[in-house]
Amino acid sequence: MADKKTLTGVFAGGFMDRLGQALQEGGFITQEQLNKARELSQSSGKRLTDVLQEQGFTSREILTSALSFQFKIPVVHLKQAEIDPKALELIPEEFAREHEVFPFGFEPSGALKVATENPQNFELINTLSGMTRKPIRTYLPLDSRVGELIESSYSTLPGITEELTQAVETAAEQLPARTPAGPPTTVEELGQVPIVRAVEMITFRAVKSRASDIHIVPTFDSSKVLYRIDGVLHESITLPLSVHQNMISRIKVMANMDITEKRRPQDGHFTLEFGERKVDFRVAAIQTSYGEMMVIRVLDKSFAGFDFAELGLVSEARRVYDRLMDYPLGMILISGPTGSGKTTTLYATVNKLADGRRNVMTIEDPVEYRFDNISQIETNPAAGIDFATGLRAIMRMDPDIILVGEIRDGETARVAIQAANTGHLVLSSIHANDSASATVRLLDLGVESFAVSSGLIGVVAQRLVRKICPHCKTLTAPTATEAIIYEQEMQEPAGEFYSGRGCNFCSGTGFLGRLGVFEVLLVTEEIRSLILRSANATQIKEQAIKEGTIPLRRDGMLKAKEGMTTIQEVIRKVFTTD
Repeated sequence: MADKKTLTGVFAGGFMDRLGQALQEGGFITQEQLNKARELSQSSGKRLTDVLQEQGFTSREILTSALSFQFKIPVVHLKQAEIDPKALELIPEEFAREHEVFPFGFEPSGALKVATENPQNFELINTLSGMTRKPIRTYLPLDSRVGELIESSYSTLPGITEELTQAVETAAEQLPARTPAGPPTTVEELGQVPIVRAVEMITFRAVKSRASDIHIVPTFDSSKVLYRIDGVLHESITLPLSVHQNMISRIKVMANMDITEKRRPQDGHFTLEFGERKVDFRVAAIQTSYGEMMVIRVLDKSFAGFDFAELGLVSEARRVYDRLMDYPLGMILISGPTGSGKTTTLYATVNKLADGRRNVMTIEDPVEYRFDNISQIETNPAAGIDFATGLRAIMRMDPDIILVGEIRDGETARVAIQAANTGHLVLSSIHANDSASATVRLLDLGVESFAVSSGLIGVVAQRLVRKICPHCKTLTAPTATEAIIYEQEMQEPAGEFYSGRGCNFCSGTGFLGRLGVFEVLLVTEEIRSLILRSANATQIKEQAIKEGTIPLRRDGMLKAKEGMTTIQEVIRKVFTTD
């Protein structure tokens, strides 16, 4: 197969020259802009079209329309185009990504419709025709880059379900002959059946779909595979119930779990490689009325979002949190319900603080992501290591910064506060409704008020909301209920807000990715006095708001106003008991 350099060589030379001249003659750019763009293109190795857009000489829409008119090439709106799975199956994903081609349908004549930004690269077109055994009809993508759609479209390829179903049905036919006494019980048996392929496909699809969890759930007549994407469960694959236990057994072997034990809950973990990416999977299994249910947490560090810019901490909240991170000692608490992103915020914080000049140590249950410059310890009840004992051991290791995965009991809370009061910066999470409630929660766990008031320096309450898909973002009027809630919170009239229409990039949901909604409380002298007097959460919260703390719901509405999320998403996820 010809390589990309060969396939794009003719295109880069002749077509780009003619393209630039056509744009200049058509009045879309000036001769001076064309000359500058050509110079930058040659020096950087970028395509002329990319340079023209980066320099602001023209927009993508104008550029594509001009190309279409000048060279009589049709355009396609990839965001809303109906994608034919059979077309996707004709061109392998690796080839499509490498050469930036996207097959999306068929002409009435049978020709394969391919979106490409190299529409007159005839060597590439000939290669595609030979590969697919079909004539090729090229289209220019009008509203998005080809590469942006390849990842999402190939990851949701419907054909994967048929292939997976066929694989496990084959396994169901083969297994009884091999293991008449029941499901396979050895690694060798499991490794020689199509169940292995089924598990590989399920995990691979989870990684490609950006899923945080995989649920394998038995029902009365089938086995369902669901993926949690952006915090919402999506039913993805339905398989015969006859192969459910074989799949569970295969995953148990991979996770070093006991495949003969079904009565009690079990935990385990395994690691898989997908190209250059290593992904960890944490497994939990439990017996239900229809059989064993399994939930697999997908820990993909490359998409974990440990960069502060991706968390959603902005403006005043970011300024206050940066100030907290500059403190040499004290405790910073991250509060919120399960699944609100507390661990991600903690990891992003220690990752930023681990500058090589300070000893950063953690005690976690379990260690979810591993870092080279941080010493991480995992709790081990069998060895007598829990959060409290692990924290005491860490304090003897000359730490500067300590991360305690979660404060669950009074002993851990007391030791953590003691560490904060004896010269260490302590980071931890706690289950509390908001930032003010987290301070009271420490008192409820039995920590003395004077210790909390002197050791606690700040509390962050957070929730996760889905981000509006940037590819189908559009202005819409809020519903009557949304407008009322917005006006009550913001004390201003509700105008138009952004929402996602749903497109090929977001699988029709209108959302793509998540971000945090935050409430950052700085423990000032006034709040210390309230804690010392064992004030309730309402009193502490009122004082914090007087001092400039932005409440959770308001921060969410500000993000909706800025077009980052929707009002409905804030209403759904940013809840308090006020």
